[in-house]
Amino acid sequence: MNELIQAFTEMFSFENVQWDVVWEATVDTIYMTGIATAFTLVIGLVLGIILFLSDKSDNTLSQPVYGVTAFLVNLFRAIPFIILIILLIPFTKAIMGTIMGVQGALPALIIGASPFYARLVEIGLKEIDKGVIEAAQSMGAGTWTIIWKVLIPESMPALISGITVTAIMLVGSTAIAGVIGAGGLGNLAYMVGFTRNQSDVTLVATIVILIIVFIIQFAGDFLAKAVDKR
Repeated sequence: MNELIQAFTEMFSFENVQWDVVWEATVDTIYMTGIATAFTLVIGLVLGIILFLSDKSDNTLSQPVYGVTAFLVNLFRAIPFIILIILLIPFTKAIMGTIMGVQGALPALIIGASPFYARLVEIGLKEIDKGVIEAAQSMGAGTWTIIWKVLIPESMPALISGITVTAIMLVGSTAIAGVIGAGGLGNLAYMVGFTRNQSDVTLVATIVILIIVFIIQFAGDFLAKAVDKR
């Protein structure tokens, strides 16, 4: 019992916490999450639209396009993130010049999250009323017009909800990347909190991560409701 009390006392003492280091780690986590989310939004949106349009089209090239895109999306979704980081080491080194730190984590974060968001985009597009799309086609709207004037506006709440879920997933991924030296709060929790047996540092890192997640969720829910025309 005394050992349990002592453990809780040490955890909530915060005597090992260096707040400037916590702030730096927080900035790194926000930076990784923000940059990765921005790239994921663009790449995932493109992939999701390709999946949706090629699956619905009668063009002879559509099915091969859908098959290849779906295969790549499913492939990278199935690879555990920690393994993906290792597999991408040569690629990361070639384009980023390093495999360590914040920059070294970005390629794996983007490549790991984009297929996930692409599927959410595809699901969101499939929820659009077919009558709206058919009405646009009957008025002579081309593919680009349908994409920009129909698909994206009509599915905007789902797209925002999807990127919110993806951004939260990326926060968790940055923590995993931090364990192997990517920096951020995950690195702080593991390299300082765990390896040095400083539970108060781990607790603070966890609380900050939770705050970031809650902020992302709140912002995403607010935006989704704001653009929902129903």
